[in-house]
Amino acid sequence: MLNRRHFSLAAGAAATLGGFGIARAQGDTPLVLGQSAPFTGPAAQLGIQFHQGAKLFLDQYNAQPGRRNVVIKNLDDGYEPDRCAANTQKLIDEDAFALFGYVGTPTSLAALPLAAKDKVPFVAPFTGAMSLREPFQKNVFHLRASYNDETALMVKQLTHLGLKKIAVFYQNDAYGKAGLDGVTLALAEQQLKPVALATVERNSADVAQAVKTIVAARPDAVVQVGAYKACAAFIREARKAVYGGTFFNMSFVGTQALADELGKDAAGVMVTQVVPSPYNQANALAREFNEAVRKAGGGASANFSSMEGYLAAKVLTEGLRKAPGKPTRESLIAGLESIDRQQFGGFEVSFSAKNHVGSKFVELSMLTGDGRVRT
Repeated sequence: MLNRRHFSLAAGAAATLGGFGIARAQGDTPLVLGQSAPFTGPAAQLGIQFHQGAKLFLDQYNAQPGRRNVVIKNLDDGYEPDRCAANTQKLIDEDAFALFGYVGTPTSLAALPLAAKDKVPFVAPFTGAMSLREPFQKNVFHLRASYNDETALMVKQLTHLGLKKIAVFYQNDAYGKAGLDGVTLALAEQQLKPVALATVERNSADVAQAVKTIVAARPDAVVQVGAYKACAAFIREARKAVYGGTFFNMSFVGTQALADELGKDAAGVMVTQVVPSPYNQANALAREFNEAVRKAGGGASANFSSMEGYLAAKVLTEGLRKAPGKPTRESLIAGLESIDRQQFGGFEVSFSAKNHVGSKFVELSMLTGDGRVRT
């Protein structure tokens, strides 16, 4: 049962990012989504951009007459699991209606037992790790494709081009292991193995030894499983070591953040994407999103991470619309499960009582040296 006094306290609190306030809807306390994500540190742009996109949609949603406001209370975890667990307990204690938009595998894994214990919906985490998808959990909903889906596309593309010597540079934690497992599985299906492996610690850009190890193996391509700071550092240092192969990154890297970090060195770097390009005006979701960015006049920019946040908030509120009766955690779960092959601007999302993975969409994009992304 949700506690009205706690909602009032949450409604009066300011969110941690940019002074965003929590506003009241007409006569009703708002439904509060709790988000723990990095808003400082080397992975900060991932949390900032996802949050901006989600808030962009919710600001539009809340402006419509008769709607009960849905707001985000966001806490900074710096991409550290212990801080995320503490944030999650605080959000649950303050009766967050649902947990939403968590960023990262190790942090989401730290939060998951707490969400499961109190049967709190855990919606649209920014991770594709299989460890969050298997075994199936009733309260957990994934919007994006899995890391296995992303790495399968990478390996398919590389081997199709005849590039079979593939190395893996990965973050030394649950996220990196999830990506490594995906690459290893995809390579095994082609009777191949990684030719070299090297790691970097979470929230570190100390890549010197990793570059030395991987460049020595002379791979055709390097699959990178990390956040943008470390991946950018690896690319720069590998190129200084006269490595001329291809770099493939997973969507979690933060495409715009990686492009910004690399500048002209971004040219030719590949990234898998789990939402359509926000730069393709032929796509209805991209047009809607860019129009929302334009009307907002600041506070969000159009990139893959912010569009994923926008889409995630859109899907969650559709779950609320379909929820039977008064909004409760249980009715939100039922509402989300009733989203069946539904189009969100051309992006299909499908849940059911036995399937809480909404999409398998994956495509490849390439960075240019002038900050653009081609798909």
